Amino acid sequence: MARKANTGSADAANQGRLKQIALTYKMTRKADPKVGLVVAGVGIVVLGVLLAIGFLIGHPVYLGILGFVLALLAAAIVFGRRAERAAFGQMEGQPGAAAAVLQNVGRGWTTTPAVAMNRSQDVVHRAVGRAGIVLVAEGNPNRVKPLLAAEKKRMNRVVVDVPVHDIIVGDGEGQVPLKKVRTTMLKLPRVLTGPQVTAANDRLRAMGDLMSNMPLPKGPMPKGMRMPRGGKMR
Repeated sequence: MARKANTGSADAANQGRLKQIALTYKMTRKADPKVGLVVAGVGIVVLGVLLAIGFLIGHPVYLGILGFVLALLAAAIVFGRRAERAAFGQMEGQPGAAAAVLQNVGRGWTTTPAVAMNRSQDVVHRAVGRAGIVLVAEGNPNRVKPLLAAEKKRMNRVVVDVPVHDIIVGDGEGQVPLKKVRTTMLKLPRVLTGPQVTAANDRLRAMGDLMSNMPLPKGPMPKGMRMPRGGKMR
């Protein structure tokens, strides 16, 4: 009975993964119609090269098996990159896009969407991790700068010993494109220990959220993309 239960769970998990892959492919194909041809082409080329080498050295079976495995790996990598590019393309310019990216930065980061916002719906999100505090602003650069300054001043009352970094999302000078926000954050030097990160989060929570009574600005997001929970106006 236990084996049957385990087998059933594994089958259900595999079906879930296949459905997720199919959903991701459909979403990607809408923004990138050639994704199927490109991924298939990469796989065929890799397999063909390994097979050719196998015939040349007299081991077509071994190189064929290796080529098949490497072809699947190369196709998966290319598909992943094009899917990510398509997702960012659909998210670009949408309210809350930066919050969605922050929510998926990785383990060790605690994200609080919309810690500051103005009437024009320019918004600042906060992430806390080993690199310190990162404030990510999206909106008009001239309007978000005062928001960032005000939020830094407010946080300095309780976290004076924690480094604070700020990122303005955009394609202009001094800004960070949405697709590079995660990479930029992960490159920041890790200067805090786990207990220090926990302490900083506790202080910020105790400080309270000015945006706790108003929802995040609404806007269309690509199907299948995760949006963070919470994010109410303080």
